[in-house]
Amino acid sequence: MKKNILTNSGSIVAGVLASACCIGPLLASIFSIGGLAFATTLEPYRPYFIGVTVIFLAGGFFYAYRPQEEVCGLDGECTVPQNRNTQRIILWCVTVLTAILVAFPYLLPYLPI
Repeated sequence: MKKNILTNSGSIVAGVLASACCIGPLLASIFSIGGLAFATTLEPYRPYFIGVTVIFLAGGFFYAYRPQEEVCGLDGECTVPQNRNTQRIILWCVTVLTAILVAFPYLLPYLPI
């Protein structure tokens, strides 16, 4: 469970960083904040952030969809594997959010701003 939280959180952070070059100035203009030119300096690193995002998402999908092993104790009693439906739903929500954040620079010209 802890590994899934780490991979989900990591993919969100990497997705936000991958689109920070475009989201930063947009948020600055919405909130009338000037001087956020540092966000444009992150543009050269965008492909690396996207790569890290894909790696974190792949790890999340690996942990969410890998087969569960039955754990049997010394007394012969086996435990039922944990239901991972909630983890999978959250992982898909994180994946959609990350995809939107990564695609944001390409969708920006179509927004009515």
